[in-house]
Amino acid sequence: MTTSFGAANPVVLKDPKIQIQSFNGFRSSNSLALIRHIHFISAPCSSCPLIRAVSTPVNPETAAQTKRSKVEILKEQSNYIRYPLNEELLTDAPNINEAATQLIKFHGSYQQYNRDDRGPKSYSFMLRTKNPCGKVSNKLYLTMDDLADQFGIGTLRLTTRQTFQLHGVLKKDLKTVMSTIIKNMGSTLGACGDLNRNVLAPAAPLVRKDYLFAQQTAENIAALLAPQSGFYYDMWVDGERIMSAEPPEVVQARNDNSHGTNFKDSPEPIYGTQFLPRKFKIAVTVPTDNSVDILTNDIGIVAISGDDGEPLGFNIYVGGGMGRTHRLETTFPRLGEPLGFVPKEDILYAVKAIVVTQRENGRRDDRKYSRMKYLISSWGIEKFRSVVEQYYGKKFQPFRQLPEWEFKSYLGWHEQGDGSLFCGLHVDSGRIGGKMKKTLREVIEKYNLNVRITPNQNIILTDIRAAWKRPITTSLAQAGLLHPRYVDPLNLTAMACPAFPLCPLAITEAERGIPQILKRVRAVFEKVGLKYNECVVIRVTGCPNGCARPYMAELGLVGDGPNSYQIWLGGSPNQTSLARSFMNKVKVQDLEKVLEPLFYHWKRKRQSKESFGDFTTRTGFEKLQELVEKWEGPVVAPARYNLKLFADRETYEAMDELARLQSKNAHQLAMEVVRNFVASQQNGKSE
Repeated sequence: MTTSFGAANPVVLKDPKIQIQSFNGFRSSNSLALIRHIHFISAPCSSCPLIRAVSTPVNPETAAQTKRSKVEILKEQSNYIRYPLNEELLTDAPNINEAATQLIKFHGSYQQYNRDDRGPKSYSFMLRTKNPCGKVSNKLYLTMDDLADQFGIGTLRLTTRQTFQLHGVLKKDLKTVMSTIIKNMGSTLGACGDLNRNVLAPAAPLVRKDYLFAQQTAENIAALLAPQSGFYYDMWVDGERIMSAEPPEVVQARNDNSHGTNFKDSPEPIYGTQFLPRKFKIAVTVPTDNSVDILTNDIGIVAISGDDGEPLGFNIYVGGGMGRTHRLETTFPRLGEPLGFVPKEDILYAVKAIVVTQRENGRRDDRKYSRMKYLISSWGIEKFRSVVEQYYGKKFQPFRQLPEWEFKSYLGWHEQGDGSLFCGLHVDSGRIGGKMKKTLREVIEKYNLNVRITPNQNIILTDIRAAWKRPITTSLAQAGLLHPRYVDPLNLTAMACPAFPLCPLAITEAERGIPQILKRVRAVFEKVGLKYNECVVIRVTGCPNGCARPYMAELGLVGDGPNSYQIWLGGSPNQTSLARSFMNKVKVQDLEKVLEPLFYHWKRKRQSKESFGDFTTRTGFEKLQELVEKWEGPVVAPARYNLKLFADRETYEAMDELARLQSKNAHQLAMEVVRNFVASQQNGKSE
C-alpha cells in the first residue's frame, strides 16, 4: 500500500504570529510547517508510527504525544477503506464486525438492528444516497422506489441533507442494491464517514443565473471532494467505474499542489489514508435563501452576483455544526462565522484549502472534538483564516454585505422560469410510504418527472407542463399530498430524525413521536388563544447528535432519556439564531406543563410580529423558568354582564349561581342552554 507521509519540502508560514502545536507524521507532500516557533518538521523515521493525531493547540510544556482514536487506526490499516469489509461481506453471518462497521460508513451505509425486537438482534443495513443539490433523476427515483419494496422495509426516507435513506437491507442483498443504485445514475459513496458529505443547495429548479450558478458550484465541490482511490467501485461493481465526465476546472483544482495541499502520488490526493478527522458538511446558496440552514455547515457558501445578475464570487462562512454530547459542556452546537470573499474562479481552491486545514489540524484523538467547529473555536477565526490562506495562496477579500435571510420551503406550485412548473410537496418527517408512495411513483413515472429533495425532508416534482397541473393535483390530493394551505402550519416547518426503532444512537422517539407532539402543541395553541396560522419551528431528535438540526429550532426537543426530552428555545424562523438549553429531563407526558405557560405569555406579552424564538430570547430564561414554575393555568377573564344574553341583573345572578355548581361562568352556561334549545327545536322540525 502506497503511503504519502513525511513532510517533503516543507514551507515556512509567512505569518510568524501563527503558532500551532507541532507533530510528526500526518503531512501532505510539500505541506506547510505549521509548528511552534516556526522550525521545520523532519520526516518521520522508519521506526516511528506513520501517523500521529494532531490536536488543537495546547500548552507546549504540558503537551504529550496524542493518542489516536480507534477509528484512525482502522482507517490506516484498511487499504483505503477496503479491508476487512471486503472479507466480512463474504461471510454467512447476518452482520459485519466492528472494523467493517466503521468502514462501510464511507460506502454510504450503517449497520443497524431493530431495537423493538426482543431476543437475538435482527441486523440490517441503512443505505444513504448522495445527491448534490437534492437532484434525483426520474430513472433513479423509480429505482429507489423499487429497491425499497424489493429489499427494504417498503418506505423511502427523505433526509435533512437532501438524500434518500433506504432502511432494512439485509447483508446478503447489499451488493445487489448498491450495484443497482450505481448503474442507475446514483451513488452512496461518501454519504457517511469521515469525509465530505452530501453538498446542499436550494432545491428549487428555478431557471435563474444565481440559482443555476449556486447549484453548479455545489456539484463541482461534491466532485472535487469525492474519494478517488476506487474502493467503492471495487467493492460493489467489481472495479467498473460508472461515472460521468468531470468538468476540467474540478480536475485542475484537485490536482493542483502549488501550496502543499496534496499527498503526492497518492490514490487519495486530498484525503490520504486517514481521510478527515470527522464528517464534513458543505452548503451553497444565494442571498436571502436560507432553505439550506447555511450557518449549520462546516462551510457555508453564498453566491454573490453583480447588479447585472452575473456571478462575481462567493462569501464563505466556516465553523458551523450541530452535534454535541449530553452533560459535556465542552461539546456544543455552533453557528458558522464569516471567513471572507473569493472570486468565482477561486472557489474550489478556497474550499480545498479549508478542508486541508481541517485535515491537518483537526483532532484525531477524541472524536467528540474532531469537527472543524472545535478547531475554529480553539484557534479563533483570525488564526484559522491565516492558516487557510497559506494553503489557498491568497488573502481572502472582505466579506460582502448580505440582505436578511429567509426560510424558503418551495412548497406548492411555482413557475420554473422556462415555461414549466414545479410542485413542492410536504412529507411528514420525510417518510414516503403506503398510498403516498404508490401515487408519487405513478405520477413521476406517467409524466416522466425528475425530482428534488429539500433540506426540510420534502420533495419537489420538476419540469411539469401547465396542462398537467390539474390531473397531477387531483392524483396527489387523493393520496394525502395536499397544497400547503391545507396542511397544519406547525407540520410545514417541523422536522424529526428517524430515531427508534433502527437508529443505534436513539435515546427516545422522534419520527414516531412527532405526530402526536404536534397535535398536542396545536391543542395548547387553541387553549391559550393562538391563531391557527401562527407557527413555531419545532424539531425533534432522539439523541443529541442533531441530525434534524434541533438547535436551530424555536422549540427543539432533544432526547435525553426514555420518553424524556431536553427542551431548547431561542432559534429564529429564518434559521440564523442558535437555540439554548432551557430544561432537562422533561417527560413526554409533561410537555404541556412547560409549553402552555410559554405559549400563553408569548401570546400576551410579545412585541409586534415577534416570533416565539425571539420572544424567549428577549424575555430571558430565568423569567421563563419562573413563569413555568408558577403556572396554574390560563387566567379566566372576570364575568361581565352580556346584555345580549341577560336583560336584567337578577337573571344574570341566578345563571351565575347555577354555573358555579358546574365550574362554569354564567356566559358559558347560558350559551350551552341556548345551543341545546336550538338543537332541540331543529330536531323537532325534522320529526
